This record gives sequence, structure tokens and C-alpha cells, in this order.
Amino acid sequence: MNDFLGLITYPFVYRALIAGAMISVCAAVLGVVLVLRHYSLIGHGLSEIGFASLSLSSALGIPPMYIATPSVIAASFIIIHISRKHETSGDTAIAVASSAALALGIAVSSLSGTASNMSAYLFGSVLAVSDADMWLAVVLSAAVIGAFIVLYNRLFLITYSEPYARSLGINTAMYQVIISVLTALVVVAGMRITGTLLISGVIILPAVSARIIARGFRSLVIIAGAVSLVAFIAGLGLSFVVNIPAGAGVIIANAAILIITRIFGGRP
Repeated sequence: MNDFLGLITYPFVYRALIAGAMISVCAAVLGVVLVLRHYSLIGHGLSEIGFASLSLSSALGIPPMYIATPSVIAASFIIIHISRKHETSGDTAIAVASSAALALGIAVSSLSGTASNMSAYLFGSVLAVSDADMWLAVVLSAAVIGAFIVLYNRLFLITYSEPYARSLGINTAMYQVIISVLTALVVVAGMRITGTLLISGVIILPAVSARIIARGFRSLVIIAGAVSLVAFIAGLGLSFVVNIPAGAGVIIANAAILIITRIFGGRP
């Protein structure tokens, strides 16, 4: 513990701590909506699309975020469009998009000889977090939490009964766009710390854990955010103690919390 507290004084560690904490809370809050709307795998799908974008940017020598951000946002729209307009389940649309993107990313990185450079993005690295990443996480966190506070009632209706929300005159498509954009930004920002292979766990696991013990939508959102924050701090500490990638430590901590809540949560 003393070693970990000492490490926080290093700039790269406190940048990772601030950015990761913010992204973890954002991911968990959005994860509540995604899980309840049966889009629980969207983080996984978008992360693999992000991997393809990062592979392409690495091959072309272009800063990663210039390609990854618009690509992941566009992909989130396509996934939602396929699932809504063609009566395809969300998970099916995500599986189609993610498998194709993963294959493309592997092909591009192999052909360009940049596969060895992708490990930090695959598994996450606290060393990869820059000042820009940290401030992006702060702004994104404020945007997500602010949106939930301001739009709480409408998001509640859309999450639990979209047809009823439409009958009240709520523009559900617009709110779906907002959720899609925010989720895409969280995925892109989170890839720096947890890696493309594990960011979906940061979105899904806290919401699943919170769902076991929460008794309402408001408590579900609050508990998911708290669980995600605790898991990130514990996981980051674990990564330093046993020398594993930060993303792996965070997911292990989230999985441990899920097991504990399943055992002692008091719900079947």
C-alpha cells in the first residue's frame, strides 16, 4: 500500500488514476442503460472497431484518435440503425460488426508490420495516458453525469419502455444518438487504460453487479458508478502489486465484486 501511495506522486500514475476513475464512472452509468436495453455487448463491438481504427492509424502514421474517434462514433450509429431498422437484435448487429472489424484490424497490423506496437492498446497501459487523455476523461465524465441528471426522467422512460416514451412525444431517436455518441467516446477514451480487449467489461460488469442489489433505476445508476470506481482503484493497485496490465487488474476487481454481490446480494 505504501508503495502504491508513493507511486501516485508520479505524473503518469495520477493521470491514469484521474482518467481511469472518470472513465470508469462514465462507463458504468452508460452500462446501466445499455444492459437494460439489451445492448450489453456494444462496448465489446465498438472496442474491436476501435482496434481496427488504431491498426489503420498506426500503419498510416496518423495520430490514433484522429481515426478511432470518428470511426467508433460512426460504428455506433450503424449498429443501432441495423438493430432498429432491420429488426435484428442488438447483440447480432454487434457480433457482425465486431468480428469483421477485428479481422480487418489483425490483417492491417500484420501486413503493415505494426502488430508489436498494438499491445498497449490491446491490454491497456497507464504509461499511455497523456494530459489530453486525462482532460478528455474529465470533460466526458461531466458530460455523462450532467446528461443523466438533466435527462434522468426521459432516460428512465426510454430505457424501460421506448414505445411508451414515444407515445408521450419524446424523440427517442435523438436520445439514442446521444447515448451512442457518449458510449463511443467512453470506449475510445477507455482503450488507453483498460485496452480494447477489456473495455467492454468496464461497461458491463459494474451494471450487472449493481443490478443484483439495487432496488430502482436511480440506485442502480449510483451503485454501478460506485462499484466501477472502487473496482478501478483496486484493480490499478493490483496491477502495480503483481505486475499485470492495468486493464486486467480492473476487470479482475470487477469480477470479484460481481461474485461477492452474487453471493451476498440477497437476490436470485
